[in-house]
Amino acid sequence: MKVLFAGTPRFAVSSLSTLNKRFDVVAVLTTPDRPKGRGRGVVSSPVAEHASRLGIPILAAETVGKKAREAVAAYRPDLLVAVAFGRIFGPKFLSIFPSGGINLHPSLLPRHRGPAPIPAAILAGDAETGVTVQRLAPRMDAGAVLDQVRVSLSGRETTSTLTDVLATLGAERLAEVVARLERGSVSEIVQDESLATYCRLIEKTDGLIDWRNAAQHIDRMIRAFTPWPTAYTQYRGKRLSILTAAPRRQVGEVRTPGTVFAVDKRDGFLIQTGSGILAVEHLQLQSKKPLHFLDFLNGSPDIVGAVLGADE
Repeated sequence: MKVLFAGTPRFAVSSLSTLNKRFDVVAVLTTPDRPKGRGRGVVSSPVAEHASRLGIPILAAETVGKKAREAVAAYRPDLLVAVAFGRIFGPKFLSIFPSGGINLHPSLLPRHRGPAPIPAAILAGDAETGVTVQRLAPRMDAGAVLDQVRVSLSGRETTSTLTDVLATLGAERLAEVVARLERGSVSEIVQDESLATYCRLIEKTDGLIDWRNAAQHIDRMIRAFTPWPTAYTQYRGKRLSILTAAPRRQVGEVRTPGTVFAVDKRDGFLIQTGSGILAVEHLQLQSKKPLHFLDFLNGSPDIVGAVLGADE
C-alpha cells in the first residue's frame, strides 16, 4: 500500500518513522519552511527534517488546494495518513486516495476534539487519556473510530512528557490500523456526538496565573503549559515563569492570593492561592536562566513576603 503522510510537528515524527519501516511512504505533505527566532532564519518543520533524513520526497503546502492535489496525485498514493497536519482535507483532496484517509488524534475521541488535546486533558484533570485512529471526515475529528487505546494519568504529567508517551503509542496503533486496512479487516465505530467536547489552540496569554484560582488548578496550568507558553506571573514588574510546582493543603492563616509567605527547604516557595497552597520548586525570571528555588532565593531574598501578580 502506497502511503502519503501529512504532518508537521514533533508529535508526528514517530508515526512517520514507524510507517516508513513497514509501508511504502511515497511522499510527505507538510507546511512550508518558516522564519524563526530573532535572526529569522528559515526552519523546516520537524516532519520535513525527518523526511529529508529518510530520503522521502517532501511536498510543502500552506493549503490543500488544486496545486497540492496535483502534486500529491502524481505519486498515485493509496492511503492518506495524517498526524497533526493542522488542515481539514476536503472531498476533492480525499478523492485522490482509493483507500481514503485516516488520522491519529491524541485523545479519547469524541473527548477533546480540536488542535490541543494533550494540554486540554491535563487542564481538565482527566484521569485518563489516550490515542485514537479515526477516519478523516469533513468535520474536525468527527470521523469513525478505527482504533483507540487508553492511558491512565498520574496527575503529574506535563504536556511535554505526555506528548512523548502518546506519540510512541500512537505510532504503533497507526501502523497496526494501516496493516488491517491492507488486509481489509478494519471495523469502524461511529462517534457519539452527545459526548463530544472541544479544545482550542493555546495562546501565549493563556499562561497568565490568576492566584485567586485554586492551587490544583494552577498546578494543572503549569503542567499543561510545559514547555509552552509556560505558566507565568509578575514579580518586580517582570515576567516570572513557574516551571515546576505542586499543590499543598491549606495550613495556618489564609493570606492574600499570590503571597509568597514562606520557604520550605524541601518543597520550595510556599504561595497562597484562592484555595490551598502552591509549593514552587523551579522558576525563571524574565531574561534569566531557570533556577532551583534555593538559587533564586540567594539572588532575590525579598521574594519572601512579595505578592506575585500585584503589579500586573
